Amino acid sequence: MTSRRPLLAIRFQYFLYFGVLGIYLPYFNLYCYHLGFNGTQIGILSAVRSVVMVIFSLAWGLLADRFQRRWTIYILCSAGSTLIWVFFLFTGDFWLMLVITVAYVAFYAPIISFLEAFTMDQLTNRKEIYGTVRVWGSIGFILVVIGLGRAIDFFPIRLTIVLILVGSMIQAAGALWMPGSTFDRLPFLQPSFGELLNRRVIFFLSSGFLMLVSHGAYYGFFSIHLENLGYSRTFIGLAWAVASLAEIFVMIKSGVIFKRYALEKVLLFSFIVAALRWIVLYFARTPALILSSQALHAVTYGTFHIASILCIDRLAPKQAKTVGQAVNNAVQYGLGLMVGFFINGFLYERIGSAALFMMSAGIATVGGMLFWSGTRLGAGRSDNGDKPLRNH
Repeated sequence: MTSRRPLLAIRFQYFLYFGVLGIYLPYFNLYCYHLGFNGTQIGILSAVRSVVMVIFSLAWGLLADRFQRRWTIYILCSAGSTLIWVFFLFTGDFWLMLVITVAYVAFYAPIISFLEAFTMDQLTNRKEIYGTVRVWGSIGFILVVIGLGRAIDFFPIRLTIVLILVGSMIQAAGALWMPGSTFDRLPFLQPSFGELLNRRVIFFLSSGFLMLVSHGAYYGFFSIHLENLGYSRTFIGLAWAVASLAEIFVMIKSGVIFKRYALEKVLLFSFIVAALRWIVLYFARTPALILSSQALHAVTYGTFHIASILCIDRLAPKQAKTVGQAVNNAVQYGLGLMVGFFINGFLYERIGSAALFMMSAGIATVGGMLFWSGTRLGAGRSDNGDKPLRNH
């Protein structure tokens, strides 16, 4: 049985974390664009953020599992990242913002992987309903992007920096009510961590890396792409909101989906839909087509993300769950987005934002092929620590 009180605290954290992300993702790069930063500078800021995410999510995860201090580190990182964000209020200089970004992300990096680990701990033998907890993040995201998109049509876009600070302060305060961990301490880097390096995990993480590389154009330049097409910030917020609405449906239905379909099938389908989504965005100019493509976020993010969390939780040893989620987050949302942001930032002014989406379709296709190859090689095998991804 799961306890309601810890899950309420976790839902509140998801709501606030993704509510703040609902300000950051659509509007921070747009804010930088209005400061006069070029595509390369925006790409560098995003890529550096991802590099630091990789390093520090793993570092904090190792410390948390070694000393079993996940709760303490979670509070430290929530408070530290909030304090550092204050400095964005006082500069518009690229190099200073780069330094602040590094310091900020060093503390911000592990928050989401720790949150996923807290959730898996609390759900125990009901992990297939993870989406019904995670959905509160999507609700927070959608409420923010709808409201904020309208607001910044009338207020300076710098308002977003202040709002991120306020949301982060509330999230850091709420972190005090998060549940603790019950596992015993481990010897540092004990052999069970090697289970994260088996063939199935490597194929999965490699394909997931490519999936997130393909999202680099979307997360880095979608808002700029829409503004350059002549759309208002209200429409930009609406487009992001449609994506969140779509993922909410998947989150709510996650228990049904993941009881009926094997993780391999869900993941492979997600790659196929991702390639289709980016092709549509390459051609899309009308509001209807753009918003329709956003509905595919239900699969390219929703089902893919839930399946990834369940997969890593299943493959990670019992007392290394934080590291398992940190590795998944670092490889996909850290390395994957880092490469995606850097490539797209470099190419944006050379080939234009529309062409970036066609390139993304090709990357997602390669990722899907790699994942399919991994499932074929591992089919029916359980040697060398390989574990099947079947639902059970």
